[in-house]
Amino acid sequence: MIIDDEILFRQAREKDAGTLVQLYDRAARWMQKRGIEQWKPGERDAAHFLAAMREGEVWLAGDGDGRIVGGYELCWSDEDAWGVQPPVAGYVHRLMVERRTAPAGAGRRLLEHAERRIARSRLARARLDCVSTNPRLLAYYQGAGYRVVGEFPSKQAADGRRYGVILLEKRLDRFTVV
Repeated sequence: MIIDDEILFRQAREKDAGTLVQLYDRAARWMQKRGIEQWKPGERDAAHFLAAMREGEVWLAGDGDGRIVGGYELCWSDEDAWGVQPPVAGYVHRLMVERRTAPAGAGRRLLEHAERRIARSRLARARLDCVSTNPRLLAYYQGAGYRVVGEFPSKQAADGRRYGVILLEKRLDRFTVV
């Protein structure tokens, strides 16, 4: 377990798959209520998060009282959006914040935790993508130091629909690798 200013980070385990589904669905409902076309409740099930745990890392963040405040997935490749790439980056996916319990700034702290994990793996870049139709999220990532490096106009969702994503990257030379 890693402590970061009152947020406790731990790697998710199989028994956490249901919690991750609930976290995702609540985030998706929050987006929908605000007219953000991105995630849909029910789109990610326990099998998705179990596969993410096997193929990469899934992290949960909690407060001092044991309440979940967020989570994210960390992958070591993302051919669906980025194509085949040399192994120089970690890819952050499904950055989720529990709006009911998360302290202010929790999303940024989740992102920084992911960046530290990537840097500790001796990789120089953090990468992520965001749907092209979400300018607020794009501005959020740019405010966190990510820069746009491309666009992929035809990413395929689990349900078969296609959508565009903006590709973002951040150099991680500011982290000291221990």
